[in-house]
Amino acid sequence: MLEGKHIVVGVCGGIAAYKVADLVSKLCQAGALVDVVLTEHAEQFVSALTFSALSQRPVYTNLWEPTGEAAARHIALGQAADLLLIAPATANTIARLAHGLADDMLTTVALAITAPLLIAPAMESQMYQHPATQANLRLLAERGATIIAPESGRLASGEVGQGRLPETPTLLAQIRWTLGRATGDLVGRRVVVTAGGTREPIDPVRYIGNHSSGLMGFALAEEARDRGAETLVIAGAVSAPMPPGVEVIRVETTLELRDATLAALADADALVMAAAVADYRVEHPAAHKIKKGSAEENGDGSLTLRLTQNPDILAEAQALAEANGLTGLTRVGFAAETHDVERNAAAKLRRKGLHLLVANDVSQPASGFGVSTNQVSLFYADGRVERLPLLPKTEVARIIWDRLAPLLSERSADKVKR
Repeated sequence: MLEGKHIVVGVCGGIAAYKVADLVSKLCQAGALVDVVLTEHAEQFVSALTFSALSQRPVYTNLWEPTGEAAARHIALGQAADLLLIAPATANTIARLAHGLADDMLTTVALAITAPLLIAPAMESQMYQHPATQANLRLLAERGATIIAPESGRLASGEVGQGRLPETPTLLAQIRWTLGRATGDLVGRRVVVTAGGTREPIDPVRYIGNHSSGLMGFALAEEARDRGAETLVIAGAVSAPMPPGVEVIRVETTLELRDATLAALADADALVMAAAVADYRVEHPAAHKIKKGSAEENGDGSLTLRLTQNPDILAEAQALAEANGLTGLTRVGFAAETHDVERNAAAKLRRKGLHLLVANDVSQPASGFGVSTNQVSLFYADGRVERLPLLPKTEVARIIWDRLAPLLSERSADKVKR
């Protein structure tokens, strides 16, 4: 998504400028062409040489350098850029941008640019919350800029409050999402992705669960986000960090996952059920912690749990779609198997009436729960099977959406014809 994109990064004079060096490095590693523009005071924190070494590009600092090249370059930068990010954006620069001042290289580039503008404020809490700063940010937002809110935490002064520049993954996610909204093949789509495992309570302390980390579901959500989709993640128990830039609903049990999923389908174009859902739940969870020697124990000291079957969420989604005329809803299932993978997957695809099923053998050490790689096979409704090699889960997610994007377009076209 970042390959070949031209991104201009404006750096202002704040202590958080050091974080932007890592961002520039990550952007370049992802294949972006990065031009860095430093304000006069930014150079007091991080040198132009640092950014030049990371970007392998000249760094622009002084609009008034004697050759006149920089003065001409600000128009070229503005015309060529796919996106301008200003981070950290100080209160001073925010005020100058809001009022159209153009007295240095960064502000002249900002006035010349027609690409999306992202502003990431970073400063002391009192400065950020000051009515003047807030009014300036609102004005910039009204003009089309995207404001990336600062995070709360320990600030340079030692105080704790809102004002920290978000970490690199959050800034990268916002950049990817913004670029995706402009050119992605899922622009205008709303997708629902389930991730992680469910937990079925035995008592207030114990539960029945599984080893799902949420990594595959989150990779799918991030890829959809980067392609411009409005993305909702319904997450159960996960160990992976939540993906930034997407809407998240947290659930615990399969029944909660079912309710949240079905409620989200009315305006969805695709449902991708990557969550590891428990097939059974305890019929009557104990109201208190079950103790050794309690009435719940059998006479021999063993404990018997009576399990009841959980609902089939994909089947209910299909029934809901048919009942409510949701003919454009594309449904994707996952099958985590330990034997007879292809036979079980093909049967599940037919039984649930899916458009695509992704199957893998979770007994393999590099293709299961809690690892960053996966080896899957894609089962299509027309009987085709596509077997993929062992790949990073992010790459698996990319391939899945590569296959789904045309299918979404076809189904939307069919819906319009009907």
